[in-house]
Amino acid sequence: QVQLVESGGGLVQAGGSLRLSCAASGRTFSSYAMGWFRQAPGKEREFVASISWSGAGTLYADSVKGRFTISRDNAKNTAYLHMNTLKPEDTAVYYCASARGRAATRDPLGYDYWGQGTQVTVSS
Repeated sequence: QVQLVESGGGLVQAGGSLRLSCAASGRTFSSYAMGWFRQAPGKEREFVASISWSGAGTLYADSVKGRFTISRDNAKNTAYLHMNTLKPEDTAVYYCASARGRAATRDPLGYDYWGQGTQVTVSS
């Protein structure tokens, strides 16, 4: 059974930083791309970032490019989302997801396992 557990969310002031972690179990972590999505109240879930199985390839939403960095540690079966210069509009529940394949992808249909999410709140 595949499990993804996010951690690291919380309340932060605008301009601050947070690091989200996603601990994976139940499948060969290093064989699959990973992604982060977010959902703000009243909005649809949106793509944030994705990283290929090896970490060599990454994709970012335009809204976070230059501020967020996705990374992974295959030895620890963990993916990370480093978030800097946070803005109030970054407030959302953040979900990590494990992809169906090795390549990074923006398409939520390209992911078959999802975590429960972690709340990030950015105050102005």
